[in-house]
Amino acid sequence: MNKYLKLFWIFFRVGAFTFGGGYAMIPIIEKEIVEKENLIVAEEFIDIIAVSQSLPGPIAVNTTIFVGYKLMGILGAIAALIGTVLPSFLVIIILAVFYNQIKDIQAIQLFFKGVRPAIVSLVFMSALKLGNAIEKKTFNYILMIAAFFAIVILKIHPIFTIIGCAVAGLIFTRRKEKENGIS
Repeated sequence: MNKYLKLFWIFFRVGAFTFGGGYAMIPIIEKEIVEKENLIVAEEFIDIIAVSQSLPGPIAVNTTIFVGYKLMGILGAIAALIGTVLPSFLVIIILAVFYNQIKDIQAIQLFFKGVRPAIVSLVFMSALKLGNAIEKKTFNYILMIAAFFAIVILKIHPIFTIIGCAVAGLIFTRRKEKENGIS
């Protein structure tokens, strides 16, 4: 199979079978790209997630573009992006056409109520898997706790929290390098 078509198909499946988008797609992308296809290692995937989170736009789309680009350049990014968004685009078009006929159907409403807890569990699983891939160092635990505290308790915007953690990581790494005589 053409490598671009294969990449498209991987991300088409992700886009077609993930409800909730965004963070709910991350564990599915990870399962396909890191675990099933072995195209990227877990540490690299975490770096992609960090960068994707820092940029404007939906994290799943940003992640898709980064993975596609990393694997196959610009055409890979385009193939992965189209694969991810095409299922949602088609469903939205179909729903828009038939919305007035289906909006009051009890089964449709129950379906969406049932999907919500599954989305929460996918986001939770994503957090657990990403947390497991982080090096088990005291500094990393301190950063995780500080970031959680900053976002949940102090209500600091996640972008500022990410920037703060990045700066703290840079400073910490530079100090460690100086202590070890590495320049």
